Amino acid sequence: MLPNHYHLLAETPDLKQLKKELGKLHGRTSYEWNLEEGVPGRTVWHRCADRGIRSEGHYWATINYIHDNPVHHGYVERWTDWPFSSAGDFIEQIGRDKALSIWREYPALDYGKGWDDPEM
Repeated sequence: MLPNHYHLLAETPDLKQLKKELGKLHGRTSYEWNLEEGVPGRTVWHRCADRGIRSEGHYWATINYIHDNPVHHGYVERWTDWPFSSAGDFIEQIGRDKALSIWREYPALDYGKGWDDPEM
């Protein structure tokens, strides 16, 4: 969760239903935020991009991308410094050495390039 966007990796039997529920959440939160800030009708949530996981490598690169996002955007220097991330729990569960191994084997590189760039 970042100030202007978030990434979510979820397992679901019904992607269409999950997107519908996220749409409801986005509608309620944007309505409340716009009411609080006195800007009715402003678009708060701009898009939802869904990507099916295609392989184990894709899964781990996605995990790395999500955890590295606050670093990539310059909010923190290390994954574990961002308070709204699952990175700390992830590292605690699998261990630092395993997390580093996964980072090296499945680097994020240009994964998701342009997805969350405000200029794109």
